[in-house]
Amino acid sequence: MHPLAEAELKSLPADLRARFLRIADLLETFGPMNVGMPHTRPLESKLWEIRMQGKDGIARAVYAAMQGRTLLVLHVFVKKTETTPRVAIDTARKRLNDAK
Repeated sequence: MHPLAEAELKSLPADLRARFLRIADLLETFGPMNVGMPHTRPLESKLWEIRMQGKDGIARAVYAAMQGRTLLVLHVFVKKTETTPRVAIDTARKRLNDAK
């Protein structure tokens, strides 16, 4: 997990953090190609999102598949609009480029 994304995740309400951990466990157990909606969905290019919903709202975690069966969580944010904001995708893409 990208260090900034880890801090973003820790700032989420407890129910959304728990949902993230549950979906991360599904990804680890079944593989990213076998976990789909409503838990994950592709965004664009190599970016995917983990979809979290709880009593405290809706959040997303943007991640990318890296070499060696590794998923790198790049950006975590509370979702306030119907579509994933362009700035969130751009933030994740910049962090992905920095990680390479």
